[in-house]
Amino acid sequence: MARQNCHRPSGVALVAIAITATTLLLPCLVSVASSPEEEPLPSSSSSSDDSVAGNGGYGATNNNNIKMPAADGGAAGSFTEFVTENVELYSNVSSEQHKYGAGAGGKVWDPELLAAQGMALRYVVSPDGKGKFRSINEAIKAVPDGNKRRVILDIRTATYKEKVVVPYMKPFVTFSGNPKNPPVIMWDDRAATRGKDGKPVGTYGSATVAVESDYFMASGVHFKNAAPLAAPGTEGGQAVAVRVYGNKAAFYDCTFDGGQDTLYDHRGLHYFKSCHIQGTVDFIFGFGRSLYEDCAITSVTKDVAIVTAQQRTRSIADALETGFSFLRCRIGSSTGAGQIYLGRAWGDSSRVVYAYTTMGKEVVPVGWDKWTVQKPEHSGIYYGEYQCSGPGALPHKRVGWSLVLNDAQAKPFIGIHFIYGDSWILPPPNLA
Repeated sequence: MARQNCHRPSGVALVAIAITATTLLLPCLVSVASSPEEEPLPSSSSSSDDSVAGNGGYGATNNNNIKMPAADGGAAGSFTEFVTENVELYSNVSSEQHKYGAGAGGKVWDPELLAAQGMALRYVVSPDGKGKFRSINEAIKAVPDGNKRRVILDIRTATYKEKVVVPYMKPFVTFSGNPKNPPVIMWDDRAATRGKDGKPVGTYGSATVAVESDYFMASGVHFKNAAPLAAPGTEGGQAVAVRVYGNKAAFYDCTFDGGQDTLYDHRGLHYFKSCHIQGTVDFIFGFGRSLYEDCAITSVTKDVAIVTAQQRTRSIADALETGFSFLRCRIGSSTGAGQIYLGRAWGDSSRVVYAYTTMGKEVVPVGWDKWTVQKPEHSGIYYGEYQCSGPGALPHKRVGWSLVLNDAQAKPFIGIHFIYGDSWILPPPNLA
C-alpha cells in the first residue's frame, strides 16, 4: 500500500465514553454580523432562503451559564433569545477572565476559536439557485484568506459532484447538512488517476474533500469517493473520501464512504462523533491524534478488511505523540462475510486503542497484523483493547504483542482529554 511520509505526530485510540453538551463546558457564542455582503446567523424567522427560523435546541447551560444545545434537542426559546443571552453572557464573563479562561479540567480555551464563534455567519449552498451559492467550492472561495470568524456553509440536501479543498488560509469553516437526509459530496479519483500534469495524483491527491485549514467542522454530511472498489493489492487503487490535515477538526453525524483508504486522518487533533466510516483496506489511516466516539466502522468487502493503518510520529515542535482512540464504536461488515483486522502496523510505533467497542463476528481472533515489522514484540507498537464486547472481542486469542489494558492504562485514551478537546471541541450548529 503506497504511503507518503509526514513529519507530524500521529496515532489512533478507540475508546468508549459518553460526552454530553453539558460536560464539554465550552461556549457556543454568536453575534449578529452587520456587513450587507455576508449572511449573519439570523435572529428571527424570515422568508429569506438564507435565514433560520429558530434555534431549534439551544437550552442547556454549562458552568459559566453559556447556553448550550439541549441534550434532547428540544426547542428552548427563539434564536433571538439565544443570541441576545449569549452575547450578554459573553460580555459579563469576559470581564472575569479567571472564570472564563478555563474549560473542562482547568484547560484554557482557545482564544482564536472563541473570537471566531462570536462572529458567526452563514451561507446557504443549494444547486437549485435558492441559496447564495450553487456549489461548495464557490462558497469556500468567498471565505477570505486569513479568515477569523466562523463561516457556516448551510449545505442543502443534494448531490454535489465536485472535488473540494478547504485551503490552509481559510480556517473556521463549517459544513452543515441535514443528518436525516444529508448532502452528498462526491468525486471518483483514485491514486492512479492522472492529474492535469499527466502524472498520477497519488493517495494524497485522490481525496474528494481535502481539509487543509484549522478549526474545521462538519455535521450531517456524506463524503464519498465513488471510484469502483479495487481488488485487493491493486496498484493505485487507493481512493480517499476525506483527507484531514488541519488541526482541531470535528465531525458529527457524517458518513465517510469509500474502499481502500477512505479516511485519511492525516495530521492534527481530530474528533469524530456518531459517524459512519466504511471501506476495505486501511480505511482509517494516517498520522493524526484522533478520537472516534460512538462511530460505526463497517467493512464493505467479502474479502479481508483492515480498519486502521496508523503511523505514530512525534513532533519536536509540540512534543505531541499521535494515535487513534476508538470509544464505544461498533465494528462489523455490511456483507455479513469476510475477515476484519483491527489494524496493521504502519511502521514500528503504530498506536491504536479500542475501548468499550462492540466487535462483530468478522473480526479475526488474532486481531492485529504486523505488516512489514519484523519483530513487533520488540517494537514501539501500541495496540490495546479495553472492555470490548461482541463475538469478535477475543482478547485471549490476540497476537502476543498486543495489550489487554487495565484501568490505568486505558484512562489516557478514553475521553476528550486524549485530544485536548476540553479547550476546542464545540457542538455543531443547529440551523433547524
